[in-house]
Formats: sequence, structure tokens, C-alpha cells
Amino acid sequence: MVRVPAGAGVAEFFISRTEVTWDLFDVYMLRLDTSKPNAEADAIARPSEPYGAPDYGWGHAGFPAMSIAAGSAQSFCRWLSAKTGRTYRLPTDAEWSHAAMLASRREGGAKVSIDEVSWHGGNANARTHPVGTRPPDALGLSDLFGNVAEWVSTGPDSYTTRGGSYRELASALSPSTRADQDASWNERDPQLPKSRWWLSDGPFVGFRVVSVK
Repeated sequence: MVRVPAGAGVAEFFISRTEVTWDLFDVYMLRLDTSKPNAEADAIARPSEPYGAPDYGWGHAGFPAMSIAAGSAQSFCRWLSAKTGRTYRLPTDAEWSHAAMLASRREGGAKVSIDEVSWHGGNANARTHPVGTRPPDALGLSDLFGNVAEWVSTGPDSYTTRGGSYRELASALSPSTRADQDASWNERDPQLPKSRWWLSDGPFVGFRVVSVK
């Protein structure tokens, strides 16, 4: 976790150095933290069987968890909080924006090269890459811009994604980059209503977590 000092109307908080990886998400999803992986009773809800391979076969260990719906990311945060005794959650929109502004300027005011620190449409070959394989930004975070777009909360049960993904060119990635979910992100999901856990057509969406202490 990296400390983000107070500013821009938000209090100090801590943000994960990388996007949440499959290594950690699998523990939650596959119930690897329990001796009864098939037990029906569970205090924290866990994802249902995904529609297709959520990692698209691009890579798993060390790669960012992707195709993650906002509800799934929120449930993961509740699970992680219960397991560790420390409160984790999605960043708010204001917190992510504040971190991104600090991440985009090095000491002395020099702008960070988004092309250098991100996996984007010009270098990612239309897929995700292992976290932490591009140089860190000015805050010491990896992949805040590019790789997978990251869920943030904009209000009670309201979410958007920030930072862009491997799909956008470096010139389109900045502290202001955002995208709201639309129907195309879950077009192939056969469930009605659509899954609260997975985005069948959203391999460009993941998340990172924050904590306030």
C-alpha cells in the first residue's frame, strides 16, 4: 500500500501499489481460504461460475484480475476486510483523481510520461500484461493508467472506471480519463438479469483497493 497525502478535498488514505491480481482474487473466488471449498454457507458472497474464461487465456499468475463487475469488486473488498481486520474498499472518484494528479507529476513538477509508465493501445498488443512490469509513476504506483481500467465509487451503489486500459492510446490516458459501463460490456452474458459478478465483454476492467488506516 502507498500513502496518499490529504489534498483536493480528500483525507489521507492508502492505495494498493498494483491492481488486484488473479493470485489474490482466486483465493476469494475459489474459496482457497477455507477448508470447505464447496460449503454453501458463507458470510461473504463469492462469485458465481463465470461465462467463459474471464482471463481470456492471456495469462493468470501476476496478471490483473479482469472482466470484474463493480459488485464483484465490492464483495472482494468486504472479504479482504473480514480476512485481515483492516477496512478495504474501492477508491472514491475524488480519491482516485487526487492520487492520479500526484502520480502524474514528479518532484519539481516534471510531467510523468504516460507512454513510459503504462500498457496502452500503442504497446500492449490488445491485451493485459502482468502488473508492475512498466516503470512506477511519481507516487510509486504501477498501472494506474492503462492495463485495466479501475472501478471507483461515485456514490451509493454508483460506479465508473478511471485510468483507461490497454485499449486506449497513451495520448488518451490522463488523470481525467473515465468510462461508464454500457450494455456492450456484458453483451454476451446469457443471464437475465445480467451477472453481478462478471463482465462477459469487459476484459479491460479491473480494480485496486484503498484503506484509510
